[in-house]
Amino acid sequence: MNPLFAFDDDPCRALAAHHGTPCFAYSGAVAEAGFRALRAALPARVRLAYAVKANPHPELLARFASLGASFDCASIGELERVEALGLPPGRTFFAGPGKREAELRKALEMGVRVQAEGWEDLARIDRLADREIAVNLRVHPAFDLDEGNRIIGGSGPSAFGVDEEDVPRLLERAAALRHVRIRGLHVFAASNQRDAAKLRAIHGGVLDLARRLHETHGLAFEQIDLGGGLGVPYAPEETPLDLAAFGQGLSDLLARHSWFSGELILEPGRFLAGPCGIYLARVVRVKESRGTRFAILEGGINHLIRPLLTGQPFPVKAVGKGEGDVPYTLAGPLCTSLDRLGEVRLPELAAGDLLVFGTTGAYGLNEGMTHFLSHPVPPEVWVA
Repeated sequence: MNPLFAFDDDPCRALAAHHGTPCFAYSGAVAEAGFRALRAALPARVRLAYAVKANPHPELLARFASLGASFDCASIGELERVEALGLPPGRTFFAGPGKREAELRKALEMGVRVQAEGWEDLARIDRLADREIAVNLRVHPAFDLDEGNRIIGGSGPSAFGVDEEDVPRLLERAAALRHVRIRGLHVFAASNQRDAAKLRAIHGGVLDLARRLHETHGLAFEQIDLGGGLGVPYAPEETPLDLAAFGQGLSDLLARHSWFSGELILEPGRFLAGPCGIYLARVVRVKESRGTRFAILEGGINHLIRPLLTGQPFPVKAVGKGEGDVPYTLAGPLCTSLDRLGEVRLPELAAGDLLVFGTTGAYGLNEGMTHFLSHPVPPEVWVA
């Protein structure tokens, strides 16, 4: 469901009046409905691990936990948010290319399944552990799974995982570790992909890679983590992911790969968090500059950074003003020309008009919050 239709004009006005603007608002009912729909479409052997980076709001985490979700974390702050839920060990995963020792220690204390990015993760875990620890190894494939997707980065150089061609050498070194055992594979395969057939092809490539590693190196995989990448529409002409076709594709792949008896992991973040959230902000002023009409808002990329990263605006409408076809450049309040939320067409705007943005779970303030949780603000040091 697109949140612009879940939140009509009157609720938007009420939220803005009660909470002030700018603000984010979330629908628990939409969040739960999205999770249930995805869960119902999937084979029983697929586990859902919500990607906390999409939105770490405690209420959202608690709702997903009550529905049986596991959680994918990428920082110590996210681990602490999930720890507060009081879940038993085994329902949390820890990924990220730059895990510090304190973060790995926390993960071991919580009984978290670590997605090892390379030798450093394996060696540190082996040194910190006092028991046998099963980990998943993140591999960067030698082939392009989600072709042309710059978020994933293709088959070129990557800061993530172990290059596929380097896996044999790493496994030789890992054989000497006392406590660490590689029991799973992690491949982050796609980003914002709404085509079920393409997702089937991408995930088929991951399972083919897993089979090669299994047959060549004897790896006994308990888990194969397919990462995230389930997409949501950002424009009226974009169609949502066909969940029935997606689930059937995974069923077909599991049937084809009868050698694998473990569980598949999916890490939906944007797909679950995006549709349940909106962002409300008012127009501060409207101006025209050399043929371009600007609407300057109370918030900008300090709240919604995705348009800067991707060049694509969020869905947006002017509350109570109907349809319109006036071209606007949406600008924020920051003192930088980078503070732009996109080129859009709206009704004639004026100071005080209320705008509502949809699909805010993907790189909204939520993503900024995650970064805050990941890396506390460093101290300011003045040098004379």
